Amino acid sequence: MFKFDVIVTGAGHAGSEAAIAASRLGAKVMLATLNIENIALMPCNPAIGGPAKSNLVREIDALGGIMGRLSDDTYVQLKMLNSSKGPAVRALRAQSDKIYYKREMRKIVENEKNITLIQTQITDLIIENNVIKGVVDELGVIYYAPSVILTTGTSLKGRIFIGLQSFEAGRLAERAADGLSNALIKAGFPIKRLKTGTPARVDSRTIDYSKLQIQPPDTIDKWGCYNFFSFRKEKNIRKQVPCYLTRTTEITHKIIKDNLDKSPLYSGLIHGIGPRYCPSIEDKVVRFKDNPSHHIFIEPEGNDTYETYVQGFSTSLPIDVQFKMLRSLPGLENVSVIKPAYAVEYDSVPAVELNHSLMTKKVKGLFLAGQINGTSGYEEAAAQGLIAGINAVNYIQNKDMYEPERKSSYIGTLIDDLVTKDLSEPYRMLTSRSEYRLILRQDNADFRLMETGYSIGLIKEEDILRFRYKKELVEKEIQNLYDSKISACEENKEIMRNNGENFEIGQNAYQLLKRPNVDFFLLEKLGYKNSFITDDIYLKKEVLEQVEVLVKYDGYIQRQKDQVNLGDKLEKIKIPEGINYMEIKQISTETKELLNKIKPKTLGQALRIGGVKPADISVLMVLIESGKLREKIV
Repeated sequence: MFKFDVIVTGAGHAGSEAAIAASRLGAKVMLATLNIENIALMPCNPAIGGPAKSNLVREIDALGGIMGRLSDDTYVQLKMLNSSKGPAVRALRAQSDKIYYKREMRKIVENEKNITLIQTQITDLIIENNVIKGVVDELGVIYYAPSVILTTGTSLKGRIFIGLQSFEAGRLAERAADGLSNALIKAGFPIKRLKTGTPARVDSRTIDYSKLQIQPPDTIDKWGCYNFFSFRKEKNIRKQVPCYLTRTTEITHKIIKDNLDKSPLYSGLIHGIGPRYCPSIEDKVVRFKDNPSHHIFIEPEGNDTYETYVQGFSTSLPIDVQFKMLRSLPGLENVSVIKPAYAVEYDSVPAVELNHSLMTKKVKGLFLAGQINGTSGYEEAAAQGLIAGINAVNYIQNKDMYEPERKSSYIGTLIDDLVTKDLSEPYRMLTSRSEYRLILRQDNADFRLMETGYSIGLIKEEDILRFRYKKELVEKEIQNLYDSKISACEENKEIMRNNGENFEIGQNAYQLLKRPNVDFFLLEKLGYKNSFITDDIYLKKEVLEQVEVLVKYDGYIQRQKDQVNLGDKLEKIKIPEGINYMEIKQISTETKELLNKIKPKTLGQALRIGGVKPADISVLMVLIESGKLREKIV
């Protein structure tokens, strides 16, 4: 008999994070995967981060997850996006070596003493009295565990489409998983079909790069540093390579329009809903018909391969059409295709079936994470996997569930959106999804979450000590700015004028730093001295950048904190469990149906449900405060 504490099915980005977290928290873990060669595979773009997604990666790192550190160890290009804009939207993006990335993740998994790695397909769930007991694989082998995490990606009844041809597969050259969908339906879960896709991979040796626009990586910044995801002390400086930019042409668009009848998306073969923010190239051409051209990025997939990713050129048109389309792009006139583009349709479970812990409402001990919950993206999957792994252990140890909040993290925003809003399309994290994005920046993820990661047991002693020292230095430096008077000598006035600022007598360094054109380098020219000395240039950079953001955006940050406090009032009003909303006469039928479906825990969560009106919340508040709502328990 095979017995474990936690069983994880699927070893993609969600499954890997879940298994490692559970293992490091002391659980005996079984990690089942269809193919052990594809642990943490990047089947689409080999890149980590970008707008909002970089916030997720740094939060994963601050909680003790793997993705940030592994990205730092395997990048081929680092680039800070939106660097000229405000700190709330700045985003680090790493182009990764996908072969190196999955190899290193497998190494981590195999070195975890509490993980048993098994290549098999899980086809059934053992459920007794709405409690998970274990799983069954395709050979009929039973594995028992009180906690199971499903991280099946696009494998659940996956079907690939290339033109009018289709076949069962979760990803190209990897079989689909069929049994679990039926097991979930049998357990009472609704299933919906979603769709995603990926571009062709081409041979870089057949590209004329002289016709492309180079997209260089970041060089060292003004501090003498590179930007990284992880907050750890060690930094891995690797050789970087450029990406390139080309554009679609009139010929490209004509080829697409002439062949739309061969697209499974437009011929009705695909029924699943695709991601709105990552459309196929044929969808772009149809939807934005007045746009004469679209950006296409040419991105390397690693240092030891000629395989190259054609970003922005996702399609499900036939292979012969794909060749014509690709060869209509400047620089790709003679390109050779290594792997064709394709669309994949797969089963998922509406995430409103989950609690904020990512445990299902119907079956205790059963957790879902990643694309099975209707999300897209490696970062969204890894974030969910980490939380599911933590809570799977909390569940078997009878501890309180860890449910990150919207006010403290993008991970909390992601999960709250998933379990609160009945989403019809694959969910992608965006900065606009957070109402608190100015205080949920990528640069302060450690301030928000690292103590939590340490209390959970995933942050090492050396990392928490470094963070606490950093926090101490930030506080000390802010006080030092207040205490430091800047001389009003003519030389200083001239320095300020040359930087577009006037000098006012009596100002301290704090007041000067609030100005748009003043930074620590200018303050040093004015005679300011930092409150600390360190040989760790990355620590110095992190401290002074943090201080600069806190000083310059002090008023805006305080305003957002006030907004958080206001929202907390509704979050603190709990809705009694077991309410039958259909019996409440004062709210509309539509609202009753939504509340019965989602079963929100607080009035704050109820207000975020699409279709629920503020007036309905007022009614519920009155009923709760008067005690009458308790009478509706069935």
